[in-house]
Amino acid sequence: MKRILLILVLFCTTIAFSQEKTFEDEVKKISKRIELITKTEKAALKIKVEKINAQLEKGEISSEQAQKLKKEAAEYHAKVISQKVAVEQTLLQGLVQDKANGKIKSAKEFDDTYEDEGSFTIGRRKFNIRIYDNEDYKSRRKRNRDWDENWTDYDRRNRRTTSQFVFALGVNNALVDNQLVSLENSNYKFWQSHFYELGWTWKTRLSEPTSIWYIKYGMSFLWNNLRPVNNMYHVKNGTKTNLITHAENLSENRLRHVQMTFPLHLEFDFSRNGEYGDGSKRDRTHRALRIGVGAFAGFKLGTRQYIEYTDANNIKVEEVQKDNFNMNVFNYGVSAYVAHRSIGFYAKYDLNPLFKEQEVRNLSLGLRFDLN
Repeated sequence: MKRILLILVLFCTTIAFSQEKTFEDEVKKISKRIELITKTEKAALKIKVEKINAQLEKGEISSEQAQKLKKEAAEYHAKVISQKVAVEQTLLQGLVQDKANGKIKSAKEFDDTYEDEGSFTIGRRKFNIRIYDNEDYKSRRKRNRDWDENWTDYDRRNRRTTSQFVFALGVNNALVDNQLVSLENSNYKFWQSHFYELGWTWKTRLSEPTSIWYIKYGMSFLWNNLRPVNNMYHVKNGTKTNLITHAENLSENRLRHVQMTFPLHLEFDFSRNGEYGDGSKRDRTHRALRIGVGAFAGFKLGTRQYIEYTDANNIKVEEVQKDNFNMNVFNYGVSAYVAHRSIGFYAKYDLNPLFKEQEVRNLSLGLRFDLN
């Protein structure tokens, strides 16, 4: 019982109970990572070669083209292996230097040296109490920091996904029966019917090497406003919603519906790639022309109609009508943008009707800002 209590006290009061890392263990870890890097890249190269052979058998490419593609693939993966292994070699050199400076012990030195510093065993596991001097502590912290910086640099260079804050604004209108000519006699004011969009997107490069192909996805909140012409406003009539003329002279007549959407675009980013000091390619985005085509789907969060007028007694009347106005809850459509750097022209079109039992669809045109 006393032995158990003693062990519990040691656990509560000692801050350095840990299994000591040895030089041999760290070398093995690095060796395994190098082996994994080599196996992974060779497997990826094998898949590419098989695809090239399949194209050759189908007659899609010539024998000369196949040999050229295989050579390029082999050179690429050899370069990737070299870059990734170089990171591990840097860590190994630091480990060897620490061993030479006596900052890390071998397994034999550990057994001989630290037994006298205080140790105890629970079952098959051995625990050691170590008290580091200030210089040793600083050395261990620096080694760990160098390790983190090496891997941070490696992750940054090989990052394929970035994120952007998206803000868009523009004008809304509605097409009847999918006809653009219906805009000539639209029931809505074109320049006064605004939309605003706030969202967040992620942009992922589709290929392992640098390229212009990206997939862009995310989520957005939209505020769509439609302002009818000729003093009209929306009125529910059973399962339909009609536009009728108000008895008063309206100073404000606006139907606003808020929705949440999930866009998905295929983006072509023609930004020129840079190079690191070692000659490896640096993927750069949002530095030149960008073209995005895709679709979106979402649902409405709420609909309100705002009406303002001054009555016969010169009293200003403001009404806020909360209802769904027979609008479809779910919406989906197509969208596209053409941008230079972070600013572009943006267009969206709903493929499903805005109102139930009516062939009226929302069209949005405006500016889009993708801030990296």
